[in-house]
Amino acid sequence: MQNNIRLTPMREHPSEDTDALIQMPNKWDFVLVCDDHKSFSTKKSKKEAFLEELRNKGFTIKTIKDKKLFHGIRAPSAVIRKYNHLLGNPQSESLNVQRERQQQVMTCTRIRIVHFILQSTEISTKQNFHDLVKENVFETAFPLHEKEKLDTFLKINWSNVCSNDLRMYFGEKVALYFAWLRWYTYVLLIAAVPGIILVIYGFMSFSSSQVSQEICAANTTIMCPLCDQKCPFWPLSDTCTYAKLTHLFDNEGTVLFAIFMALWATVYLELWKRQRAKVVSEWNLYWWDEEEDDVALEIISNPDCDIRKYQHSYVRTTIMLILFALMICVLIGIAQALVVYRVVVTVLFAHSNSEFFRERATTMAVVTGAVLHYLSIIIMSKVNRHVAEYLCELEKPRTFSEREKNFTVKIFILQFFTHFSSLIYIAFFLGRINGHPGNYVRVAGKWRLEECHPSGCLLDLFIQMAIIMTLKQTLSHFQEYLVPWLKNQWRKPFAKPRHDSKIHAENSAQDQCKDDWLDNYQLNEVSAFSLFNEFLEMMIQYSFTTIFVAAFPLAPLLAFFNNLIEIRYDAYKMVKLQRRMVPRKAKDIGIWLQVLEAIGILAVIANGLVISITSDFIPMQVYKYTLGPCTQKNDAGTDCLTGYVNHSLSVFSVQDFENRNEMSDPTDSMGNKITHCRYRDYRNSDDYSYTIEFWHVFAARLVFLILFEVSALGRKLYVEGRLWQSPHRLVWGAGALHLLEDASLSVLGPQ
Repeated sequence: MQNNIRLTPMREHPSEDTDALIQMPNKWDFVLVCDDHKSFSTKKSKKEAFLEELRNKGFTIKTIKDKKLFHGIRAPSAVIRKYNHLLGNPQSESLNVQRERQQQVMTCTRIRIVHFILQSTEISTKQNFHDLVKENVFETAFPLHEKEKLDTFLKINWSNVCSNDLRMYFGEKVALYFAWLRWYTYVLLIAAVPGIILVIYGFMSFSSSQVSQEICAANTTIMCPLCDQKCPFWPLSDTCTYAKLTHLFDNEGTVLFAIFMALWATVYLELWKRQRAKVVSEWNLYWWDEEEDDVALEIISNPDCDIRKYQHSYVRTTIMLILFALMICVLIGIAQALVVYRVVVTVLFAHSNSEFFRERATTMAVVTGAVLHYLSIIIMSKVNRHVAEYLCELEKPRTFSEREKNFTVKIFILQFFTHFSSLIYIAFFLGRINGHPGNYVRVAGKWRLEECHPSGCLLDLFIQMAIIMTLKQTLSHFQEYLVPWLKNQWRKPFAKPRHDSKIHAENSAQDQCKDDWLDNYQLNEVSAFSLFNEFLEMMIQYSFTTIFVAAFPLAPLLAFFNNLIEIRYDAYKMVKLQRRMVPRKAKDIGIWLQVLEAIGILAVIANGLVISITSDFIPMQVYKYTLGPCTQKNDAGTDCLTGYVNHSLSVFSVQDFENRNEMSDPTDSMGNKITHCRYRDYRNSDDYSYTIEFWHVFAARLVFLILFEVSALGRKLYVEGRLWQSPHRLVWGAGALHLLEDASLSVLGPQ
């Protein structure tokens, strides 16, 4: 039968609307909405021209008038046969399956084909549907929900990737998204367990931590002021609580946890690749090619089309790269603006009349800076989207799939810099470029560049990540789900005006489509990138979960609980709050897999840098094995870190301060005159140059960083290779995850 199908315009098959192999569940594939334009207006003539182009392609069109004009369109059934013929899918295969399953396949495929035809059809002015929407000729277009299936979808398990109902209604791409999200949620629980153990270990070892004990007992160790004016000298014991908090996540187990997370990311991705291959094989999509599918849809829409050839333009590429680099510079500039904010706010809080704010000036600056960082993320996320879309337009991609890949790379890089520029500064630059007492680096020659928290730089990073993740996972849910729900509830009373006239009742009875079309129109609009937004949100979360996880080991736990809600909310949103998504065929999660792999490599590098540079792990080990009491023979019963706090603090003479006359009276709580103060660094007390211990610690940091990166990346590549080459030796990994899945069902429940 395939040989009898000619690639001729669809208008040459007048009987196709009545000779369908199967009566479709939904008669109308799409509904176009527009205003009732004035007669002889340009908008009306363009609308009629577009509808006439659809009629010439064999479409059936039905018009219903309400406050808006609704045009229901239905493509000829031959589009399915032509699609199968072009992709080499024997039609006989579809005839051998159950009747209901065939209906679902044809409905999903029809919607996808009709959507492509709508977007590619042009009128005489060379304007397509997207151009006409910009000119307000049309308002929108959407496929119709099948009401009899919506309630069923809320009861099924959305993580069951073998569910044909989910795949055939929303398409393979949505099904793969929920499969990946559920798989990711399961393995997050595996990553959360060692993070919890690390924190519990830090909590239980409070009393035995020599460093915390020395800090809490250092009430006679006077520290230098944190600002130039009105900031007092203060005892180191004031940071006792923060020192204990830092010990929760910066202890002996942090290195092991960071290495575990590097291996976890690798094993998770490799096992997902297997799960994905298994699912795609069951769907008979393993040999399906996205570019071939795009070409087939192009030929169905226009048999005389000329396939666009790839044409590289060095001019457009150069302009795009320059603009992209400028945008990254803007995002880095925003991060530096946050640095200036914290510097200025620290001074303002230090000069406050409230003793509470004066004593906690640094902490308040970090907290408010984190909140401001979150607000900048919200604003710049919208700006980044417009910039990425504009840059994609400059590249002029041939197909939608190519455009989607280019857009994904650009928006993720921009979002990465938006979220992590400030965190990178805090992790690797804060407190290391600010100078030292008597020679501080100043902003605009006035304000001292901020220092790390008195309890260590890792605490600043911990506070920043905890606040951003908490706000992002709470307020984002409000914005993503509650706001659309409120909009939907607000529109319901106005969606169907009540009419008491019998004439209207009779007209409504005659047209059963009207209510269905109006119900779908009142739902929230979806776009081609609606599912893209869900993936992007999860990629940013995955970045927070892996990058800098050494500073925030509870990140996997927070992400796990967030995803429990995310799966349910996404399902409810797609079924009850949004119009029906255009089904997309796919055999993997696309370029997002490469993004995940890149994040895994960045996580190894970042966590190695956090442990070697940001935390006090290396200085403590250097002291422990070179200068501590354990290096002596008479160290019976003495902790190896005894004296470390005093060793890590340098001495500064008060008379050498730059603004000696503007400082508060240098007296302690007992009224004794202060002649010297301490600060965190390794410097001589005479000329304030670096001591030999500084260079020992610096060399140890560098050696550890190299060993950690080589070891972690080497193990990552080794495990990846073993998983790929010898799957039978690591079947236990997938089996363990399936056991975890069964155990988690009691927590997750049916979706």
